[in-house]
Amino acid sequence: MLLVIPRTLKTSRFSPFRLLSTVVRACPLLSIKPTRGLVDEKLQIVVRNLRPKQDVTLHSVHQSEDKDFWEAFGHYVSDGNGTVTVAKDASLSGTYVGVEAMGLMWSLRPVPGSRTGLRFRKKDVLSPLVFHISVHDGHVSQGFTQLTPLESLVIERWYMAPGVRRFDIRERGVRGTLFIPPGPGPFPGVLDMWGGGGGLVEYRAALLASHGFASMALEYLTPGELKKLKADVNYFETAYQILQNHDMVRRDRLALCGLSFGGCITLSMIVYSKIIQPQCCVCISGSHIPVIKKSLDETFEDIRKHINKIRIENNQHIWRDITLPVPTDPTLKVDVARVTCPVLLVVGGDDQNLPTLEASEDIQHIMEKAGNHHLLQVLIYPGAGHLIEPPYSPHHRATNFIVQEGKDKILLLWGGQAKPHADAQEDSWEKLLAFLQQHLYHATPQAEL
Repeated sequence: MLLVIPRTLKTSRFSPFRLLSTVVRACPLLSIKPTRGLVDEKLQIVVRNLRPKQDVTLHSVHQSEDKDFWEAFGHYVSDGNGTVTVAKDASLSGTYVGVEAMGLMWSLRPVPGSRTGLRFRKKDVLSPLVFHISVHDGHVSQGFTQLTPLESLVIERWYMAPGVRRFDIRERGVRGTLFIPPGPGPFPGVLDMWGGGGGLVEYRAALLASHGFASMALEYLTPGELKKLKADVNYFETAYQILQNHDMVRRDRLALCGLSFGGCITLSMIVYSKIIQPQCCVCISGSHIPVIKKSLDETFEDIRKHINKIRIENNQHIWRDITLPVPTDPTLKVDVARVTCPVLLVVGGDDQNLPTLEASEDIQHIMEKAGNHHLLQVLIYPGAGHLIEPPYSPHHRATNFIVQEGKDKILLLWGGQAKPHADAQEDSWEKLLAFLQQHLYHATPQAEL
């Protein structure tokens, strides 16, 4: 039976077509791509079927492995078609403003009432970061748990791509985790070292493996187990050899990557070690001061001599003055005139933990004078702090820190501002991957010594 609708009814205010249109507009549609992807993949977030010029809030919330909640939100106004496209439309206010495709990630912060000094870190890389993304009517800034969203979706963000394999390393006194990319291999290798906080941090190594590098996250300075690990020069050399001798690693295509104190270790090792001879290295928020002595205990003893230079402002500890001014005595800093492999320095212009800006200037001066400046690439990011991590990680201006000796917890100032720090993380990661690709995949390997 054919239903014929009179022309007059089609245009009347009781038209079923108008009613259908009203129903569609009353059901906003949230689209997020990808719903399951790597943490450094950009999201495409679009909200459709809103009213034209409707005020809405986009909200992101994540519960950490420590059971703390982190949230971010932006206030938007839909266009004439009732659509909000996050990559094109500006957030008017919230935890971020402007056109920010990834604002719901990098502007995450602990929800009101959380513990102080929290840091956003993934411990178990075998599971994803899970985010609940929702759309709310109006411009909302608080009380999200008491609100019913117009629409919501759950997305997963991974550090390990499908096919990446994870292996515990417990060999010759060395502890760490090796991540092998998917495929037959062998692959270029990266020895990945974190800072003076110690322990085993896996997520950057897992992400490097997701981009084609066999990456070994090295454990050292583990609280309560420093003597067991014997964290001295031999420890790092042994770790390098373990990575180099692995069946799935190209022994002639190796790199070091270190952040903070790990960056200091990196620079010392490439200059003074006869065993560690990488094709390139990355130093993130590190320095050529101090020189890493035979054991880290000796190194820390030298640092303690300048403990009186630590400033405390607003209950936040500022460590950047410990090695300032940059010494003129060449024996007190790594002799970077002897660097023979390409080096990438990543520097935050507002680093309050180490004087990385001053150190980078001194490194450039020394290498220019020595004639090996062509091996150095320096990325300086004004407004970025010390903790320059993989892209879209939340910015931490100050967080809790356990001082190894007494296990006392302090609030340590890292520096930086959220937006320029986020930009630094995104840009430096892209350049870091390109640097490793250039020198580990595309460059002619050095002859083995």
